[in-house]
Amino acid sequence: MPAGQKLKTLRNNRNITVREVEHASRRIAEVKGDKRFFISNGWLAQLENGGSEPSICKLFSLSVIYHANFLDLLRLYNVDVDDKQKYEYVAEPHLTQLISDNNNGHGGSLSAIPAACAQLSTSLIPEVDVMKAPQFSGGEDHKPSIIYGHLGLADFTMYPMIRPGALLKIDTSQNKPISLSWRNEYERPVFFIELREAYACGWCELQGNQLLIIPHHSSPASVRRFMYPREAEIVGRVIGYSTHCIDRESQLPQIAKKPKSRDAKSISN
Repeated sequence: MPAGQKLKTLRNNRNITVREVEHASRRIAEVKGDKRFFISNGWLAQLENGGSEPSICKLFSLSVIYHANFLDLLRLYNVDVDDKQKYEYVAEPHLTQLISDNNNGHGGSLSAIPAACAQLSTSLIPEVDVMKAPQFSGGEDHKPSIIYGHLGLADFTMYPMIRPGALLKIDTSQNKPISLSWRNEYERPVFFIELREAYACGWCELQGNQLLIIPHHSSPASVRRFMYPREAEIVGRVIGYSTHCIDRESQLPQIAKKPKSRDAKSISN
C-alpha cells in the first residue's frame, strides 16, 4: 500500500476529517511559531493521493494528530533510523569496517550482505545472515564470540592472500597479540584491529608498547605502528574469510600504489 494511503488509513482510524487535521496542525504551528508545521486540507488530500511527500515538520504534525510514532511514519517513506549503522560503511566505502551484530552478539542473523559491501574500507557489517553466507555456515557461527567484518576495497594489507572486499569471520575470544607457532603464511594468525575511528586487518607483532600491523610480503602496504592499547586494540582473530581468487578490474590500478602515510586514522593501503 502506498505511503499516502497508509496515512489516510491512520486518519480514518482516528475518525477525523482533513479539515480537522488542518485546524489541529494550525494550532501546532502557532505554538511552534513555525508555519512549516501547518497542513492545509488541500495539501493533505494531495498527500494521501500520492501527489506529494511530507516535509519532516509536516510529518511531525501528522504523528501528533494521528497519535502515531514519528519513526513509524518515517518508515513509510523508506527512512529507518535503525538502518543508520548499516549504511555507515556505504557512505564511507574507502574504510575497513566491522559487521555489527544486532542480535546480542550471538551472530545468528547476518541479514543480507548488500552489494554495497563492495566498499573501499574495512568494516564490521550490520546484520548479515550466516545462512546466506554458506562459506561460513556451521554451528561455530552461532557462538557469542563470532562476529564478522568486511575488508575494504582500499585495504591491501593482506593482499593477495586476502583480497580487498573479502568477508571476514572473527573470533573475539582470541584478542591478545600473543606469539603463536606457525609453519606457513596461512597458519600465521591474522587479526582484526580497531584503530582510532577506523579498522584494520593483518598480521600483528607486539614490540614493547607498540603494536605492529604486518602486511603480507606481496602486499604494496607498509608496516604500521600504533601505541598499544591506546591507539590500537585487537578485536579478534580472523578464523575464516571469503575472498576472490582474481582481482577486480577496478582494483588493478590501486595495487601498484604504495601508501604515502602511516597515519593511525588511515587504514587505506
